[in-house]
Amino acid sequence: MRTVARMLSDAGGMPPRWKDRSVHQLSLQAREEIRAGIERGESNAGIARLIGVHPSTVGREITRNGGRDRYRAFRADRRACEQARRPKPSKLVTNQRLHDQVGGWLEQRYSPQQISARLVMDFPNEQVMRVSHETIYQALYVQARGGFRRELTAALRTGRVRRSPHTRPVKGARMKNMINISERPADANDRAVPGHWEGDLIIGAEGKSAIATLVERSTRYVLLARMVGGRHDAGTVREAITRQILTLPAHLRRSLTWDQGTEMAEHATFTIDTDVAVYFCDPHSPWQRGSNENTNGLLRQYFPKGTSLRAHTQDHLDTVAAQLNGRPRQTLGWMTPSEKFAELIALTD
Repeated sequence: MRTVARMLSDAGGMPPRWKDRSVHQLSLQAREEIRAGIERGESNAGIARLIGVHPSTVGREITRNGGRDRYRAFRADRRACEQARRPKPSKLVTNQRLHDQVGGWLEQRYSPQQISARLVMDFPNEQVMRVSHETIYQALYVQARGGFRRELTAALRTGRVRRSPHTRPVKGARMKNMINISERPADANDRAVPGHWEGDLIIGAEGKSAIATLVERSTRYVLLARMVGGRHDAGTVREAITRQILTLPAHLRRSLTWDQGTEMAEHATFTIDTDVAVYFCDPHSPWQRGSNENTNGLLRQYFPKGTSLRAHTQDHLDTVAAQLNGRPRQTLGWMTPSEKFAELIALTD
């Protein structure tokens, strides 16, 4: 069995069987319905409704298989099966010229992404001289995927000889009574109503100090909170952000969005103390707190990575926040967050 499996793998694998197909892949029966719909003169949208897929799926299927005049279900299905066979030989194995060009740029310490972009610029009319940065990474890190010398991995900026995963498993159990961001009110999602905040910690050297950052979603107004003693356990974080949130008018403290860090384990107590609901992002989804992530990047101008954050007083943090809040922002029509925030307060006076 191992011999047969090896021979099949070397030959490109077997076409997927019907029972192995994903529910997101078109079956032969669905392709027959597409062909019948074409003969009846139906639109792509009409065929899509019949087989339960998006109209663009039907459009792509017809286009890649000869158009409406030449579409044949069995031929299209066989082509899809052929293309689904794995593994496929890498372009860097079958195209020696491309292989040599990429290898030369790697020796000059180009990144895979730079190489992929530069190929388009330097060979604009040669489609054979195209390769994605992911294919280059595979050629460097995956055995027999490109034939590059192992030494070339040292030319990458990371210098790693093994690839690190982009995601890591979430450690520990989920916090109790978490409310997912999917349940956050619609007025928070579209930034239409002020008072919805995003929060996070920026961590100091060796993880021994921290600062809590809070950003209002509609005005980008920033609040910073000092962690007593440099600690960032759940109790310390709750007390610090509670102090800051309670300085705000009631109509400007509606909700807080945080990631699933254990520093927010006392979120229920925080909600009782402030009447501010806490919503938690999905794991590994920093874009769900985009304003806060952007602000944390700006704050690294004041608090560089690898430095201790213990020495900063709350007065100094307030000064830094005031500087950020005084910067004109394009998203606010070049008003500053302070001006926009003052506008909101004036409306309720």
